[in-house]
Amino acid sequence: MNVYTKEPDTSPTASVIWMHGLGADASDMAGLASQYPISALPVRHVFMNAPVRPVTINGGMHMPAWYDIVGFELTDREDGEGIKESEKQINAVIQSQLETGMTEKQIILAGFSQGAAMALHTALNRPQAIGGVVSLSGYLPLASECQFHLPRETPFFMGYGRFDNVVLPEWTNYSCRFLESRGYHDLTIKDYPMEHSICQSEINDLDSWLKRLLGEKA
Repeated sequence: MNVYTKEPDTSPTASVIWMHGLGADASDMAGLASQYPISALPVRHVFMNAPVRPVTINGGMHMPAWYDIVGFELTDREDGEGIKESEKQINAVIQSQLETGMTEKQIILAGFSQGAAMALHTALNRPQAIGGVVSLSGYLPLASECQFHLPRETPFFMGYGRFDNVVLPEWTNYSCRFLESRGYHDLTIKDYPMEHSICQSEINDLDSWLKRLLGEKA
């Protein structure tokens, strides 16, 4: 798996590991991280590329995907094998960041769409703590199998578009309620007047959230 790293100008205070959406690549998340004000944060950005695999919903076409999607209902016949395979790869990248001297609390998992789903799944099923989770237009896959090892005080940023017709708002909202029902109480939930995308207001809100985690002045 290809992994790209962007170091800040100063010593990094955290590592943000980014996972892109279906059919995209690491450059999508690198583009987001390069936008001000997030680009000014003293964090190491780590961008992962998903493996290329056939995607059923797209006629079996091979493309970067963290797991297969079978139908228009994203939670219908979920590709548990693919999800867990990608989970292992993400955990390996987390381990590589820990080996650079980062602590578990300095690791933040972040993603967009399918990448957000992987960030949520990996964090919640990981036996060790991490510093936070960012889900942009995402949802929690394999919810019924989730182990919920993650400490309940872990912060989440959950952003989504009100008019999203790919990852429907109700799927994100269901995931938020599901997390709350399991005792997770530090959820920042933001909706925006957009479709399946990322907007500047969301970037600004995410920047404020990251600064809170890092102890930076907003």
